[in-house]
Amino acid sequence: GAVMFSSRAIVLSFGAFAVSLAAGYYMKSMFLPFAKTLRRTKSKSDLRFGSFDTFEEWLRSKTFLSGLAQIDPQLEQIILQLLSAIEEIAHENAHIGMGTSNLANSSNSFGDNQLKIDLIANEIMFNKLQGYVAVASSEETPEELPMGGSRYAVAFDPLDGSSIVDTNFTVGTIIGVWESETFMGVTGRAQVCALMALYGPRTSLTIALHSRPGAYEFTLGPPSGWDGRRRWLLTNAFFEVREGILYSPGNLRCTQDNEGYRQLHDYWVRHKYTLRYSGGMVPDVNQILVKGQGVFVNAASPAAPAKLRLLYEVAPIAYIVEKAGGRSSDGSGTSLLDLAVQSTQDRTQVALGSAAEVARFDTIVGPAQPAPARP
Repeated sequence: GAVMFSSRAIVLSFGAFAVSLAAGYYMKSMFLPFAKTLRRTKSKSDLRFGSFDTFEEWLRSKTFLSGLAQIDPQLEQIILQLLSAIEEIAHENAHIGMGTSNLANSSNSFGDNQLKIDLIANEIMFNKLQGYVAVASSEETPEELPMGGSRYAVAFDPLDGSSIVDTNFTVGTIIGVWESETFMGVTGRAQVCALMALYGPRTSLTIALHSRPGAYEFTLGPPSGWDGRRRWLLTNAFFEVREGILYSPGNLRCTQDNEGYRQLHDYWVRHKYTLRYSGGMVPDVNQILVKGQGVFVNAASPAAPAKLRLLYEVAPIAYIVEKAGGRSSDGSGTSLLDLAVQSTQDRTQVALGSAAEVARFDTIVGPAQPAPARP
């Protein structure tokens, strides 16, 4: 009887080992590219990177840097709610039909046609924030809505790039968090947290916190662990945007009546820059962080005014880029983080990327040209 029990124990142990080995192989095959990136980043500075695996471990660690302040518990709960919302949006984005039949037969106050997925993502975000923040506002619902919480305000674009979603291009979610109970008068620099999620071949997010240097990428892993949850795994860290020859030029139609922008575009072509432009702000800026070089711009002209919204798109992404070592400007030499929100309708020119490229935009393009007054 003892021998039989021992044999069964050995068989069960071997079976458990085999299952564990298979699961480990699957995880390794899924995340080997990220692990290589992670090793390269850690070799630059193990002190900066620490030894974190999941988002929760990274967020709650006090040994990340010497003297690092512990994150406010309320802000931590808000961030975890936002991650949950991103995971739900990723699921909806992957499973809902994306043809033109999915137009919602409505438009937002900016005049943009809305898809059903726009409205679904918008609803998910507001539902997740209910009771956690004082106010929230979105590009689809551009007004301050009371949320039953306190201290914090969250602005977001629930699905940036929805005009290219039916072609299965990468799209994203943009989020800014302020310790405030109103958005009026705040600047991007006053944010306590900003996030940028990408829904592409894999789902990832990049986060920047006021209390930590750099910006950090997490990738949503497959179901794992005893509870079968999908976990956010640390896959990259960004501290520098170098000079390079990669450019993403938005609103090119304004080269017709913005001579500076036309000259800047000619400069890029003449100097054999590499064009990388998808039509989505989130993937185009993300490539600058991942590649560690380049510039994203969106200029304006009298015939083609500025398109990007300060509160919902520009301020959060500029915060991430500058925390990651890049620069930002509206063309006047002013950082995008120093523009105060006067209205949820505010728009601005944008230059994001390396210091020299942003300075070149300021020099050649300059401040936004006002649209002609209506008679």
